[in-house]
Amino acid sequence: FRTPQSEAQMTALIAAHMKKAGVKTVGFIGFSDSYGDNWLKHVSTALQAQGIQLTATERFNRADTSVSGQVLKTLTTRPDAVFIAASGTPAALPQKTLKERGWSGKVYQTHGVANADFLRVGGKDVEGTLLPAGPVLVAHQLPEAHPVKKASVAYVEAYEAKYGKGSAATFGAHTWDAGKVVEAAVPAALKKAQPGTPEFRAALRDALEQTSGVAGAHGVFTMSPTDHLGIQHGVVMVKIENGTWKYQP
Repeated sequence: FRTPQSEAQMTALIAAHMKKAGVKTVGFIGFSDSYGDNWLKHVSTALQAQGIQLTATERFNRADTSVSGQVLKTLTTRPDAVFIAASGTPAALPQKTLKERGWSGKVYQTHGVANADFLRVGGKDVEGTLLPAGPVLVAHQLPEAHPVKKASVAYVEAYEAKYGKGSAATFGAHTWDAGKVVEAAVPAALKKAQPGTPEFRAALRDALEQTSGVAGAHGVFTMSPTDHLGIQHGVVMVKIENGTWKYQP
C-alpha cells in the first residue's frame, strides 16, 4: 500500500508540520538510490508548497560507515531542520553523526525507520525524531474519534495475543489490510462467478475497484478504477520519546 502517491501524502504532512513548527530551511540527507530519489522529489515539492527552502542535498550509500562529509556540508548551510531519507538501521548513521557534530535542531525521518531495530541502534541519538507513519504504529494512542482507531487496535491486539506483547509492527498490518479489502470484495464477486474462472477474476477486480469505506489498520480504503491505493486517514505524525513512539496531534 506504500506508493509514490502515499509518499506524496507523507511529505505533505511533514512539510505542514515543519511550517507549523516555524521551520524555514531544511537540509536533505538521503540514500543515493531510488528510495532517496523518490523522497527528494516529493519532499522538494511539499517544501516548496509551504514556502520552505531546501538548503542542501546530500546522498550516501546504504552500506556506508561514515557520512561525516555529508553532514558537515549540510550543517554549513545552517538549516532549521534536517530531513533524512533513508530506511532501516542505516538511517541512524546520519542522525548519530549530526549529534556528534553538536546538532540540536529538528530531525525528520521517513516511515522506513518505524521499527524496533531503528530504536535499538539509534538509542538516545534518535530521541526527538519526527516521522510520518501508518496509524497502527500508535494504535492505542489515537483519539477515539480517529477513523481507524478501532481497526488498528483490533489488529495490534490480535497479533500480540498470538506473538506476545510488543511484537506488532507496521509491516504485517499491510497484509492484514489487504485481507480486509479482499474480504469485503469477495462476496460481491461470488454473486457473479465461481472461483477459479476468468469471470470470477474479472468480477473480483471490479469489486475491489468498488471498495468503499473499508477500515483497516493503516487507513480507510475507498478505491476506483483509477485509484488502486484508495487510502485515507493513512498517515499520522509520530515522535520518538523515551525510546518509543508517541502520537503527535
